[in-house]
Amino acid sequence: MYTSYFYHAEKLDMYLEIVTVDDTYVCRIDYVDDPEDKNTDDLSDVAKTCFNELDLYFDNKLVTFTFPIKYMKGTLFQQSVWDELRKIPFGETLSYKELALKCGGANYSRAVANANGKNPISIVIPCHRVISSDGTLGGYTSGTDKKQALLDHEGVIWK
Repeated sequence: MYTSYFYHAEKLDMYLEIVTVDDTYVCRIDYVDDPEDKNTDDLSDVAKTCFNELDLYFDNKLVTFTFPIKYMKGTLFQQSVWDELRKIPFGETLSYKELALKCGGANYSRAVANANGKNPISIVIPCHRVISSDGTLGGYTSGTDKKQALLDHEGVIWK
């Protein structure tokens, strides 16, 4: 059973929809517009942990998320890309080409970018840390304004 919760990242003025499966794992984190239903009174344990860790992340007191996640979709290749993304440290970036080399070869850049675009758990699977080889932002499914805000939050210097 899926349950949605809404989190407000006040420092960046972003709203996130946190989706859990069986109130045991987080399976999606999506950017949303200001939701009408902001009730967060009955958070499951995993949602409480997720909210707490997001608070710590946005307060610059957490660099690695530990709450349980579960991929509900995605090919094996996409999941391997998402696993590789989780290895990019807070405040650092990797180019699409460098990520492609870690995931099978230089010719995989387009496939890696496609997998980034299908990332189901934004911020936790930090696809915002992947930039173009020339040092520019590149794309971001949720908008480059969000990517820029997250990289700025992490203190990343980019072109």
